[in-house]
Parts: sequence; structure tokens; C-alpha cells
Amino acid sequence: MGSKTFKGGVHPFEGKELAKDQPIVEVLPKGDLVYPLSQHIGAPASPIVAVGDKVLKGQKIAEAGGFVSSPIYASASGTVKAIEPRRVAVGDMVKSIVVSNDGEFAEVEYTPCDNVAALSAQEIIDRVKEAGVVGMGGAGFPTHVKLSPKEPEKIEYIIANCAECEPYLTADYRRMLENPQELIEGMKIILQIFGKAKGILGIEDNKPDCIQKLTEMVRDEPRIEVCALQTKYPQGGERQLIYAVTGRAINSKMLPADAGCIVNNVETIIAVYNAVKLGKPVTNRISTITGDAVAKPGNYLYNIGTNYAELIDAAGGFSSQPEKIISGGPMMGFSMFGLDIPTTKTSSSLLCLTKDEVAQIEPSACINCGRCVEACPELLVPSRLAKFSDNGLSGEFEQWNGLECIECGSCSFICPARRQLAQSIKTMKKQVLAAKRKK
Repeated sequence: MGSKTFKGGVHPFEGKELAKDQPIVEVLPKGDLVYPLSQHIGAPASPIVAVGDKVLKGQKIAEAGGFVSSPIYASASGTVKAIEPRRVAVGDMVKSIVVSNDGEFAEVEYTPCDNVAALSAQEIIDRVKEAGVVGMGGAGFPTHVKLSPKEPEKIEYIIANCAECEPYLTADYRRMLENPQELIEGMKIILQIFGKAKGILGIEDNKPDCIQKLTEMVRDEPRIEVCALQTKYPQGGERQLIYAVTGRAINSKMLPADAGCIVNNVETIIAVYNAVKLGKPVTNRISTITGDAVAKPGNYLYNIGTNYAELIDAAGGFSSQPEKIISGGPMMGFSMFGLDIPTTKTSSSLLCLTKDEVAQIEPSACINCGRCVEACPELLVPSRLAKFSDNGLSGEFEQWNGLECIECGSCSFICPARRQLAQSIKTMKKQVLAAKRKK
């Protein structure tokens, strides 16, 4: 039987060969650590430290600001230097806690759990919440909320997003090869919450070594199996992954739980294991530092709050001056104007390219070829939606289901006229949603 997939999608240049064979390397921060209080979807965290306080690695420095929120922990020992607005990767100024790193990395004592099987579902969720676990694939949705659906008995599938379909990114790939046991144990912990569910590890078939390794490791796990997925972007999109694995479709008005599914990515599931089994909060993660402008592309385990410039130094610096620096991957990431930016729980990759090919492209008029329609994983008509956006026609935009766009960028990628369709659609989508919130 062939690998499973979804309708639409594109096949961009993968670029994974730059970093995929580089083992994970730990990088310890040298300078100050900066912790933005908004590292997740929902209410910002609230500081519980003051300027001048001494902190230890693993110490809580900000508590959740509500149910849909997440606490933040120090990833190094030192002294709170400031609590002030700092620039983040998207360009916003966000209130942040700045810790002067003392270089000693003195750590709090954690409380591991000797018998995870004896924990109740609520105890597991509480441990995940207290540890500050969020969706670490990019969205940053607090994981304890995702693990608390209204009708937990209706959850049938826990899907591990092991696709890593975004070009250049290889952090999850290295995790699957180097830390497969933690991934499986994390999945088993989540399955303990949902007694009727089955665990699915969805892996793209361009990672045959991961498929083979994890298939062998779950052979005696009756509730966990590996599902091979066709290598295609955006195979790792939540809706596309659910459809490929289960055949069930969801839209923007639904949650995965409405289809009996919960989806978490590799890094998040390992963070669940660390939180529940080891009692460790989220203080670090893996990030891919890559691109043809990087001297030594690789996968780095860094302390959250580390400056991006330090990660570039760890990767050997620049082999040539980049024209484009992207936080995330080339399809859904966003450009950065500098490296004096702190990493967060959702910083999965830094892509540095010698040429900014997109900026050099001159778009032309639509040629009505229909390729954007074929590529759209949501079966929309991107060329028409972009036209509505460019002309400020919000009503027509909604009528043509513009709010269903997942902003994957497949339409812009495939367009022979090089029109920035995704950007136009994304702009109008923001305007429509903002108008709805005002009402």
C-alpha cells in the first residue's frame, strides 16, 4: 500500500541535505537570556520575579496569565537584569524578562515520577501545564489545553506530526533518530489520558530510516503504529495530516478534537515526556541552523532565551553574507532584519540564504492557468481570493471561503506569474477576522 496523503500540495526544493546528517549539538549561552512573556497563543505570562532577583536554571520566572497561557522558566542561572520590552522575531516589541547569565548554570532539583502509569489523566495534564509545554512546531498553543477536550472519551487518534514537511528543517528528523525512546514514551503518556485512542506516528517517506527505526520500536506496542506519508508540502499541516491519516476532514470552524483527533509535533511530545516523567519544565529545544550562507549547518540544542547571533556563532558563523534571514522555513517562516533577537519555545529553525530570490522576482498579470487551484490543499481559488483582497472586497472574500486558507504559501510557490497570492490572502484574512472581533 502506498504512502498516505491529501489533495493538492507542492514539491519545493527540500534543502534538507545541508543539515540532516549533522547530529544534535548542545550550545550553552554566553550572554544575557531574554524571555518574552508571549511565547504562546493566549494571554501573556505574568512575571513572578523582580529586577535584582537571583534565579536558577529551571526556576519559574513567569506564571500563566490564564487558562490559555503558559508559564516560563529560566534556562540559565543568574540575576534578573530588567523587565522591559524587547524586539522579537516577528518585529514586535514584547515585554520580556532579561537575565544576566552567570555562566554557572546552577539548577533547581526536579521531582521525577517513578510510576507514570499510576498517574491520573488530570495529574498528567497538570504536570504538562506546570512545565510550560506548548506546541513547539510553530503555533505555540498551550499543550494542556489541547489535552483537555470537552469530550475526551471521543478522542480516537493521537497523531504525532513527524512529517517535518517544511524545506530545510531537520530538527525533528534528528530527534527521531537520536531520541526515539523519549518520543515513544511521550506518546504513551498522552495515550494514558485517552483510554480509547490509538497513537499514530505520521512520517514522510523521505525519512525511511526513521520509519524503519520507529516501526521496529513500536512493534510490541499495540496502541501505537507508524504511518508512512507521501513527501509533499504541506503534509505536516494539521488538517492535511489528519486527512491523510484518518480520512477525516476539518475546517476553520472545527478543532481536531471534533474529528476525534489530537495532533502534537515531535518536540512537543518529547517535552511532555520530560515534564511528566522527569519533572523538567521547558527550558531548551532543538533548532535547525541552516542555509547556504551558514558555515556549518546543523541541529542545535539551545537554551530558550539565547540570542540568535549566538546560534549562528555555534554554526561557524556566515560563510558569506546572507541577503535573506528567515525564522522558520521558507514556505511559512518570516523574514528577520537582524540577529539581536531572543529565541523562544517556538523557534524551530533559522534559515540564512545568500540570495533573496523572491525580492528579485517581478510579478506579472494572472494568466488564468489554474495551477494555484490545483496546489491549494484547502481546495480554494487563490487567484480569485487574492483579487478580492487587492480590491478590498471583504464580502466576496468571505463568500469564496477565504477564511479557510491555512496560509501555507503553496499558491505563491506554484504561480508561474510569480504573484504574491498568499500574502494578499493573508492580509485580507487578518482584516476580516479583525472586523469580526470588533463586532
